[in-house]
Amino acid sequence: MEIIRYASLKAAPWANGGGITRQIAAGAGTGTGAEWDWRLSLAEVSKAGPFSPLPGIDRIITVVEGELIALSVDGVEQALEKFRPFRFSGDADTSATLPTGALKDLNLMTRRGAFKGYAAIIELSKKRPHPVFADQFAVLLQGSATVSPGSTNSQPASDDTEASTPAPVTEALGKFDTVVGSEDAPEISGRGFLAVLSIDPAS
Repeated sequence: MEIIRYASLKAAPWANGGGITRQIAAGAGTGTGAEWDWRLSLAEVSKAGPFSPLPGIDRIITVVEGELIALSVDGVEQALEKFRPFRFSGDADTSATLPTGALKDLNLMTRRGAFKGYAAIIELSKKRPHPVFADQFAVLLQGSATVSPGSTNSQPASDDTEASTPAPVTEALGKFDTVVGSEDAPEISGRGFLAVLSIDPAS
């Protein structure tokens, strides 16, 4: 069970001074000169301005702190409210304004033809844990939650081993901590909102 703690992420300032990015995870690039084929990150945006062009990249952006970002994508205006993922092409001429001030956004970028990304915001439940499967990442956006090994890790105890079988390890999650999915499907429960990012190989 792997957890990427928000406190451990390194901040990389933008060249234009408009914000900083903290990379959560990335998949090594397979093409010539490609640093990555997918990348998941959190950005702190403090100033309006243009987005860097990313030819061949598909993007999904979600405001996770703050109220609103206003994008212009190839001349089409898009007002993005908190917790509403928006997909657009990195090839597009894109710029942003901040009508309600500075914010944080979650970014999933995938190289077209290699991977396809998906983003969903779900409400957590204490009664129904949410599994995080292989090729998924789950980021706690709001509230309190814990994560425990998936049920596939649980082995039925025999009469001889029942007394010595340790209880499943449960760990608390902080805001913007990320659970890395696996075949064992760790389970998250609690109260609040979770971003689930899926990265699938392109067919």
